[in-house]
Amino acid sequence: MMKVVSTEYSQILAARVARESGSELVDVRFSRFPDGEQYLRTGPVGDEVLIIGSVTDSNSLIQLLLLIDACEDARSTLLIPYMGYARQDKQFRPGEPLSARAIARALSRGVNDVMTINIHDRDSLRFFSVPARNLSIAAEIGDYLSGLSLNDPLILAPDDGAEYFAMEVALTNGWDTDHLEKTRLSAEEVRMEPAGITAEGRDVVIVDDIISTGGTLAMATGMLYEKGASCVYAACVHGVFASGAYGRLRASGIREVFASDTIEQGCSVFSAAREVVSSIRRC
Repeated sequence: MMKVVSTEYSQILAARVARESGSELVDVRFSRFPDGEQYLRTGPVGDEVLIIGSVTDSNSLIQLLLLIDACEDARSTLLIPYMGYARQDKQFRPGEPLSARAIARALSRGVNDVMTINIHDRDSLRFFSVPARNLSIAAEIGDYLSGLSLNDPLILAPDDGAEYFAMEVALTNGWDTDHLEKTRLSAEEVRMEPAGITAEGRDVVIVDDIISTGGTLAMATGMLYEKGASCVYAACVHGVFASGAYGRLRASGIREVFASDTIEQGCSVFSAAREVVSSIRRC
């Protein structure tokens, strides 16, 4: 039976995957050498192992590379719940790296196949040199929201590019979906409102794959209340919350902010574990 092993950055999700699948969770010990270099040591991983590690920063990437190497004698499936650097998948100026390609190439070595969760652009999967598939937990978000007793909910994407994800979330409950449309009124002033459906008298949930700085969501929240929204929530798969984003969102009037356990945060209220295990069983 496949065992489960994880970096320090994905311990909660790994424990949930192990429990959901009935697999053994391998004990891993982490420390540092006096010069700051990372060290880890796993318990026995057996013949087949699921390696779980989000890439949230450079330290998490190094730790994940070390863990992959430690499991080189097993058949390894790599789960990258959140793949940092994936948003740079094009060269916008000469001399820039394709960061998504660099990370994918590095993480392909030593594993047999890869899974990601709501990667920013599915096209980035082509950079892996082993079979790679992307999972979506939109249905998990929809299931969680269905328990909140929302009033005539409107599931809202922050732009038209994210509307498909919003539709996936809404499909669980048959809710309305729309996307925010920006209208520039002047060099300094922008208006944002739902493109085609009114928010008046409704609970609005803004959903996206990633919440990073939260600037657009915070601005949209005030405008949604001006348009008569009863209450505004925000939900995402990956809660990055850079530069004080969580506090900024709450200060803007968003009642609650929800995220998954792909990045372990205090507001990680739904899990990717069930979809991960279902995908493994399907394969």
